[in-house]
Amino acid sequence: MQLTKAWRVVAAVTGAVLVAAAAPGRASDADAAEHGAGRAAAEAAVTLLVGRAVDDGGRTGVGRCAVHTSRPGLCGGWREERVRATARGNGTVLRTPTLGDPSSDARADALPTDAGAPLEITLVEPGRLTDVTVTDGHGRHLAGELGPDGGHWLNTEPLRAGETYTVQVGAQDAGGTPVGVTMAFRTAPPADGGRLTAEFGPRPGTYGAGEIVTADLSRPVPADDPLARERVEQALQVTSEPQVEGAWHWVGPSTLHYRPRTYWPAHTVVRVRSGLDGVELGDLGYGGPSEPLEFTVGDRIEAITDSAAHEMTVRRNGRVIRTIPVTTGKPGFRTRTGIKVVLRKESKVRMRGDSVGIKRGTKEFYDLPVRYATRVTWSGEYIHAAPWSVEAQGQANVSHGCTGMSTEDAAWFFETVREGDIVEVVNSGGEMMAPFDNGFGDWNLDWASWLAGSALATADARRHGAAPLAPARLHPTT
Repeated sequence: MQLTKAWRVVAAVTGAVLVAAAAPGRASDADAAEHGAGRAAAEAAVTLLVGRAVDDGGRTGVGRCAVHTSRPGLCGGWREERVRATARGNGTVLRTPTLGDPSSDARADALPTDAGAPLEITLVEPGRLTDVTVTDGHGRHLAGELGPDGGHWLNTEPLRAGETYTVQVGAQDAGGTPVGVTMAFRTAPPADGGRLTAEFGPRPGTYGAGEIVTADLSRPVPADDPLARERVEQALQVTSEPQVEGAWHWVGPSTLHYRPRTYWPAHTVVRVRSGLDGVELGDLGYGGPSEPLEFTVGDRIEAITDSAAHEMTVRRNGRVIRTIPVTTGKPGFRTRTGIKVVLRKESKVRMRGDSVGIKRGTKEFYDLPVRYATRVTWSGEYIHAAPWSVEAQGQANVSHGCTGMSTEDAAWFFETVREGDIVEVVNSGGEMMAPFDNGFGDWNLDWASWLAGSALATADARRHGAAPLAPARLHPTT
């Protein structure tokens, strides 16, 4: 979809602050004075303007408007809201107007966002946006750009229909005090329910040997419809060079993950395609066309951290290339044990204790700028530079759950690894990395448990009364 379609949305889900961004300068002077006076004696805060086009099922009778012509009263479903971002990271809706069409009795906050509209977040008052992170219910990030003045953010790829999004906004007020807010919204499903299609991940590129293939379906396939699940799984085809054994696993009604029995061999080429188009799926209707995916696997990088020994060993294709003194989580904050994979790399991150539930003002609270941060969980576990704990590295565990190392070692690690590379922690005393809800912990399931999540494997086992061979074996392409 093109950004010229009517893009400026954000909506709220039950229990979450829901907002939408409009272009800079849309607020009136009276509004600015009103909100400025309201927080004169309050803590540091900035006001965000969020505008969204809700999907009202055609009740307003007005089609979408181009971005620069969206106006309440002219564009059906157009809505503007203001939300306050504070130093505590919570938010308050300052104003919630009704739908653009005064004759409509539909409540905007009860309606999903139009997936064909853009998402823009703008500062109303002096300050600057420092970070905007938008993730969907599967942990995928929505691409976007901060404006050069730091005053607004606009997504650069379209929202997905029938999806729930979480938006985390970080900013600074005019005095440089960090503030933030978390928002949530959902998008409407395809207008006619749509044919069932699949969107594959990751994006094309080169990844590590632990990378997981994902398939996000446009419509849910319930567990109580095993035949439909079998047909969907059979249609989602994975091939590779060289050939390896692998299988799909149903993570939820709309999400499947694919992995080999063991890590991908170095330099594998992986191709994923859907054969769903035209497939009859019972009560779910028919499958539709989906975009194929191809990606490659680079060298096999494995970083194994022994928390008891306070040491990380990094191997490339089985050969040790560096041994790094580290510190991991101390009592009460033990680092998760088990296998994770690199999710992304962030050269600079501001880490604050309240983001993981540590109250401001307590002795454990921290607020630190961090460099060379390699993320391994969505909840905030990183491998990063920790110059403040160099004396403890190799000697003791003093962190709040991350793996800390010297700036030099962290820079090397940051430059060496890529998304999908394997990161394992042993002897930490921490809880086991969850398989699916905090990144890619898929490798912590043994092969029998993995196959138990495959509709084809379980169907084969029922038919033959024994454990099946790999249900979705990868075959080399020719």
